[in-house]
Amino acid sequence: MIGEDEDADHLTALQEEVQHLRHAVDSHALVDQAIGVVITVAGLRPDQGWGVLKHISQHTNVKLREVARCLVQWPAGGSPLPEVIRTALPHAVDHARRQDEDDAYEVDEEHEPVACG
Repeated sequence: MIGEDEDADHLTALQEEVQHLRHAVDSHALVDQAIGVVITVAGLRPDQGWGVLKHISQHTNVKLREVARCLVQWPAGGSPLPEVIRTALPHAVDHARRQDEDDAYEVDEEHEPVACG
C-alpha cells in the first residue's frame, strides 16, 4: 500500500533527523567543553575562547569538532595535543587578545582612536 510506504519513509526521515540532532547536541557540548579549556588555560572570555577554536580550525585545516576533541582530552592527560594544534594554540590565543585590543578602540573619522571603557 502506498500509505504504508509513505509512513515508513516519514518514519525513516524522522529517525535520521533525530540522529542528526543528537550528533549536533553532542558536538555542541564538546565545543563548549573545549572553550572552557581554552578560557581556563589562557585566561580568556568565552567569546575569545570560541574565536581561538575557530582560528585553530581555519589555520590548520582541522575540523572544529576534532580541535575541540583534542583540547578536551589534553588536560586530563588523555593524549598530548597533536603538533599542528599545539603549535597553533598560542598563536590563536595571541590573535584573540590582539583582536580584543583592536575592538577596544573606536575610530572617529575626525579624531584619533580612543580607548573605550
